[in-house]
Amino acid sequence: MSNLVYKGNCQPAHDEKDPLTEQVIYPYLPDAALVEAVNLAIFLKRPLLLKGEPGCGKTRLAGAVAYELGLPLKAWYIKSISRARDGLYTYDAVGRLRDAQLAASRAIGVERAHHISDPTAYVRWGPMGEAFLSQKRTVLLIDEIDKADIDFPNDLLLELDERRFKVEETGEEIRATHSPIVFITSNDEKDLPDAFLRRCVFHHVEFPNDDQLLRIVKSRFPQASSQILTKTIERFLALRTEMSQGSGAANKKVTTSELLDWFNVLQNYPDDEILSKLEGKLPFAGVLLKSWEAHQRYLKQSN
Repeated sequence: MSNLVYKGNCQPAHDEKDPLTEQVIYPYLPDAALVEAVNLAIFLKRPLLLKGEPGCGKTRLAGAVAYELGLPLKAWYIKSISRARDGLYTYDAVGRLRDAQLAASRAIGVERAHHISDPTAYVRWGPMGEAFLSQKRTVLLIDEIDKADIDFPNDLLLELDERRFKVEETGEEIRATHSPIVFITSNDEKDLPDAFLRRCVFHHVEFPNDDQLLRIVKSRFPQASSQILTKTIERFLALRTEMSQGSGAANKKVTTSELLDWFNVLQNYPDDEILSKLEGKLPFAGVLLKSWEAHQRYLKQSN
């Protein structure tokens, strides 16, 4: 396979921070199937399309791979108004016109006037453009691609398949210096085109089982007692089971990220008080229940 091999060993020192984002880097604990999918994508130079319920760790995988392999990370967070070209580059045509008008009235110096004659000076690279231009292989995250218009994935076929694009305003063709390792996440809000799917390696990120949840929470809160960990996860999984039998807003099951937030709140209390809270009415329900319908259904059951 490729010289780059992901082993799933993102185990930074406690409270280690990313020098770029200043965010704490937490351990990431993938299963063997996910590790295999990452390495297949690296070897085939194909995007890895990740699906799974929100909060199951799809987005964090890209950062974990970049950290373990010592590669830069570029992230492109998709919105409903995102266009495919935005991730490649934007062109400041308005700025160039303004500078041209100022040059005509001699309101800017010679150096700035020379700047106007160079159309490439008005190109601003997007995350994918930066990944293609990088002198080092880069991890590229395209997050929540299903938020965009239905045509958005098809507009990226050439770029993902041949790793090149053209800057229309300058005529310059950009080819990837090093093929980026691309992760694309989707919450399955809409179907993706077949032509796009054919170009991807696919993996469905399963919700962690009991043992995996225990490892995830323990890695984030290493000082927590085994009794508190076990009891918290039992209460959390019981709530998920109840939610799976609900309907409407009450059927939106709690996620791993919400479990971590909930446990973080619980850690502010002594162990005996935490155990007491977990035995009674669902404590700090606002961290887990995100709709009035869910509050009515599950708080009533726990009274």
